[in-house]
Amino acid sequence: MQEPPVPLDETVRLLSLHSLRIMDSAPEERFDRVTRMAARLFDVGSCLVSLVDSDRQWFKSKQGLDACQTPREVSFCGHAILEERAFVVEDAHADERFADNPLVTGDPTVRFYAGYPVHSPDGRRIGTLCLIDNKPRSFSADEAQMLKDFAALVDDELASSAKINVDELTKIANRRGLRQVASHLLPLCKRNNLDVELFFFDLDGFKALNDKFGHKAGDEALRAFAKLLLKGFRNSDVVARLGGDEFVVMMAGQRVFADRALSTMRTRAGKLDSDFGKHIDWSVGRVRYDPDIHRDIDDLLRAADEQMYADKTRRKNKCRLA
Repeated sequence: MQEPPVPLDETVRLLSLHSLRIMDSAPEERFDRVTRMAARLFDVGSCLVSLVDSDRQWFKSKQGLDACQTPREVSFCGHAILEERAFVVEDAHADERFADNPLVTGDPTVRFYAGYPVHSPDGRRIGTLCLIDNKPRSFSADEAQMLKDFAALVDDELASSAKINVDELTKIANRRGLRQVASHLLPLCKRNNLDVELFFFDLDGFKALNDKFGHKAGDEALRAFAKLLLKGFRNSDVVARLGGDEFVVMMAGQRVFADRALSTMRTRAGKLDSDFGKHIDWSVGRVRYDPDIHRDIDDLLRAADEQMYADKTRRKNKCRLA
């Protein structure tokens, strides 16, 4: 049996999956409707919405199958999320990768499998819409396209689930989204002894800008700053707007990347394609996660907020002296 390889973007993929807060949730008609239609149209014994976690595949929706989850190491879906195409096994008994797989030799006696990746709103392949049958069959290119179309319906439902975790103005994570990611990221980094740093940004002079030019200008500046954060930091870092003119970035990894990101932001700040964004300045607090001090994301936010205000005070005093 061949176990599925781990995708190159596994850490970010898992963060995207868990930010949806969908794992182990109750069945929902909007997903069951898709699996019912697909099972009937393709005339297969089972159809699943399968989400691939770190050590299991869990079924958000299932038709024709009793199990709620199976180990990832024996999953077909673990293979299907590796590429952006339909993954098809027409006869598992004749495929050396799966012939001795316990899902083939035992219950549910898989002989045919076809799965197409489903995606988180940021495009990560977090699972599949898959078809399963206990007898071998062929699968045409037209059927593969049809399966892709059904998977797109699941993508739409996953995207609607994510909206509650996204800031409507800037399209980055909101406070709720940050909490969800942190609830998984901080324990993961603690277990694996990985560094985590949190940056708390507050825009300087934002109220004056709003008062002088109006809220439309303020919104433009907030959107510009969100883009600046996304460009300055890595796509694996968590960027969020807490509310008002407060932003947070949480990153795991070497401190040299953090120093480089802050430097990059200062360099790019004057080159923003926004009339008001070009005049943005900010204060920032920076705190390293210490499990012995910070119990959760709230402790980390409070510590970074204090550092941010200390930075703001230094900057004001420097301006007065100048």
